[in-house]
Amino acid sequence: MGNVLSVRRALEHCGADAVLTDRPESVAEADRLLLPGVGAFADCMTALRNRGLIEPIRAFVKTGRSFLGICVGMQILLEVGEEFGEHPGLGFIPGRVTKIDTTAGHGGFRKIPHIGWTPITTPAAANDDHWNGTILAKTAPRTPFYFVHSFTAAPANPEHLLASVDYAGAALVAAVRRDNITGVQFHPEKSGPAGLALIERFVTD
Repeated sequence: MGNVLSVRRALEHCGADAVLTDRPESVAEADRLLLPGVGAFADCMTALRNRGLIEPIRAFVKTGRSFLGICVGMQILLEVGEEFGEHPGLGFIPGRVTKIDTTAGHGGFRKIPHIGWTPITTPAAANDDHWNGTILAKTAPRTPFYFVHSFTAAPANPEHLLASVDYAGAALVAAVRRDNITGVQFHPEKSGPAGLALIERFVTD
C-alpha cells in the first residue's frame, strides 16, 4: 500500500536489487525486507492477511535480517491500532497506535493530519549515542523529514523509541526500533538527500 514505485526507485538509487512482491517465497528469500504503507491501519493488515504474508513476515523477522517499515508500515509493527476501531497489528513492538491529539497548549488547535517537513530529534531521555548502530547513525539531530499522518505510535517500552518529532508542542514518535526491526513514521523516499542516505544505510549495513 502506498507509493511503492517511489520507494522502489529510492532503493534502486541506493544500489539495491529491489523486488516488489506479494509472494511469500520472495519474502523468505530476501536479504532485507521493507514494508511501505499509506492509508488505514486495518486496511494494511487486511491486505497482508489476504495475500498470506503475515506469517512469512514473522518468519523473516525471526531470522534476524533487517526489516524496515515506513509510515503505516511502521505503525502495524505495534500491537494495536485505534483507527476506525481497535485492530491487531503485527505485535513486534509492544504498544498502541493512537490518534494525534488535536488540542494544543494554551487552548490552541493542532491541525490533523501532520503534513510537511519537520525536524526529528533523539528522545528527550536518550543519550547522545542513541542513534549509533541504527539507520539514523549518520543523521544529524534536527534533520527534517517529510511526514503525512493522523495517528502516532506509542511504544510501551521507552527503549523502543528511536526518534521523536515535535508537532505543535506534542512529542510524536518519528521512529521505533527493536533488535533487527526499524520503523519510521516519515517518508524517506520523499525526504530528499537525507531520506536517501537513510535508505542507503538500510541497504548497505
